[in-house]
Amino acid sequence: MTATTADNPLLQNEGLPKFDRIRPEHVEPAIRELLARLNADLDALERDVQPTWEGTVARLSAITEPIGLAWGAVNHLMGVQNSPELRQAHSAVEGDVVETLMRIGQSVPLYRALKALREGPEWKKLDPAQHRVVDASIRDAELSGVGLEGEARERFQDIERELAEISTRFTNNVIDANKAWSMTLTKPEEVEGLPPSALAMAAQMAKQGLAEGAPEPTPEKGPWRITLDAPSYVPFLEHSRRPELREKLYRAFVTRASSGDSDNAPLIERILTLRREKSRLLGYPSFAEVSLAAKMAPGVPAVEKLLGELRDAARSRARAEHTDLTEYARRKTGNASLELKLWDVPFWAERLREERYAYTDEELRPYFALPRVLEGLFDTAKRLFGVTVRAANGEVPVWDPSVQFFRMADESGKDIAAFYLDPYSRPATKRGGAWMNGALDRKRQPDGSLRLPVAYLVCNATPPVGSKPALLTFREVETLFHEFGHGLQHMLTRVDYPEAAGINNVEWDAVELPSQFMENWCFHEETLSRLARHVDTGESLPKPLQDKIRAGRIYRAASMSLRQVYFATLDLELHHRYQPGADGGAGFLEVQKRVAKENTVLSPLPEDRFLCSFTHIFAGGYAAGYYSYKWAEVLSADAFSAFEEAGLSDAQALSRTGRRFRDTVLALGGSRHPLEVFQQFRGRAPSTQPLLKQTGLLETQELESTAPMM
Repeated sequence: MTATTADNPLLQNEGLPKFDRIRPEHVEPAIRELLARLNADLDALERDVQPTWEGTVARLSAITEPIGLAWGAVNHLMGVQNSPELRQAHSAVEGDVVETLMRIGQSVPLYRALKALREGPEWKKLDPAQHRVVDASIRDAELSGVGLEGEARERFQDIERELAEISTRFTNNVIDANKAWSMTLTKPEEVEGLPPSALAMAAQMAKQGLAEGAPEPTPEKGPWRITLDAPSYVPFLEHSRRPELREKLYRAFVTRASSGDSDNAPLIERILTLRREKSRLLGYPSFAEVSLAAKMAPGVPAVEKLLGELRDAARSRARAEHTDLTEYARRKTGNASLELKLWDVPFWAERLREERYAYTDEELRPYFALPRVLEGLFDTAKRLFGVTVRAANGEVPVWDPSVQFFRMADESGKDIAAFYLDPYSRPATKRGGAWMNGALDRKRQPDGSLRLPVAYLVCNATPPVGSKPALLTFREVETLFHEFGHGLQHMLTRVDYPEAAGINNVEWDAVELPSQFMENWCFHEETLSRLARHVDTGESLPKPLQDKIRAGRIYRAASMSLRQVYFATLDLELHHRYQPGADGGAGFLEVQKRVAKENTVLSPLPEDRFLCSFTHIFAGGYAAGYYSYKWAEVLSADAFSAFEEAGLSDAQALSRTGRRFRDTVLALGGSRHPLEVFQQFRGRAPSTQPLLKQTGLLETQELESTAPMM
């Protein structure tokens, strides 16, 4: 049964998606109708395109917006409410959407008009944001193959279509692999060491698929179901006292989506082959060069220089951390020859952290009830940026009952933005990780009115168990602050052109700056005091515990840094030097082994296939861009150091510095080059010194590391 055009919620052109009405059967008819309209509008535009802002950019924006809103809602649901029916509907039209988007990117009349605009008399009348949009549009057209003709153009289009289809399959395979594997434990000794929250969640998970009439699982008696979803996987590795069960879980995790119908290995080779071919068609030596053409980093050598500097700072310290951990485990077990396995490291690292800093995640959880954490987060935003957040649940339709909706107002009380928050893990329908996406971009309408920006903030935190509110781990609190940072850049933009509003047109390696910057406030004394209050007593988190959290921030910092450098180096190597098809189609595994030798303390297992679930680079936006996390971490640490210099206990100084951060990094979005924006805020070029200092690695660096990174 298909929905008629009149009652299809995906065909609305205004406002937020009607999530209470959108069904998989709406997708295909709506998208096909919108594509037909768009292609007809494109025909008309190409016939009489004018080399002016209104005649090119504004007109193109107006005709592409309907498909953008509808397809954006569909893709959002693919991430948060995945189902076989939705996948089928998405797959049916994905190729046609890609084809139409390619048509826009490869439109010679539009490209010529944009170049004529840049070279014509109107150029001087445009503001810097408009210049950035036009420059980026010309660059993106060139990277979309606008200069290709004949067979080369057709081949490029085939590649883009296939890449879109494969990346969707890659994500679906990971979701399916996560869903397909679980470990049900029935004996109390099998869950020895697990904290109460993990036991409660495991018992709750065991209820799914329970035979009719079977006893109700309880945290005390089980059964307990352990899954590959982070809120289940991480606590088990950190707390289970059964090394053989940790090993079983770890091996399942690092081999996800690497066998059977969900095997992503052939897809990886295909993706890398197609990306390399695409690069050659565009005249670039590698896909990494294509990726960096639209990023802040000036080229592969600059990225490798940064990664090398961070590797040198972290590697020897990471080895020392591992030796320290091994000696600790030997003392505790009485086994003087014990060698830690990969599945032992999280367990012993957590024991050493608990002993050294004398607190546990479980001890902290009661202080981080989600409602209170949100209150503290919003209070921080008000103190720093002058914005007020209020709950607006029930004002808009949502896709799951746990989703909340909020509105944001400025100092005068005027609404300037809104956002959805989807906080909890739902392994059966929601992909892992956390992210922010735009639901609506800020836009100055033709009638002069302003469309306010709206964001999706999606996390995968531990859901509430029983009648208590969700109690978060400290890492989940950091994740919430991180995604809210992305949301702030989307919502506090003052750019009126959607093409450069919020995070749009921000170079990918700078886009993590606001998010990583916000994480710093989780360690700020006043902020922590406000957001961390006991769920039962309302008491603040005791100062000794706060001090331990701050001291623990640099615990195993070198190991964590080296891990990120490993991922980033592997990503760059696969997209810059690797020749796909080598070694009979499994060559990427050889690259992983080689890169691991220089970037890990413990070598991966021979059967490690973590690349098969590395959606960031094979199905997300981080291909040849995973280094962006470290690049932006340098920027965010340096930005936070401005607040440290102003005085973290000086409310007025924090407010002044916060307003400057809002007026530059958060407000200017993609309207200026990120280096220019950063320098406008900081008064100088970024330096690696604050990050190395923040992570306790500065003393291992030579003096030259304190120089600007660009």
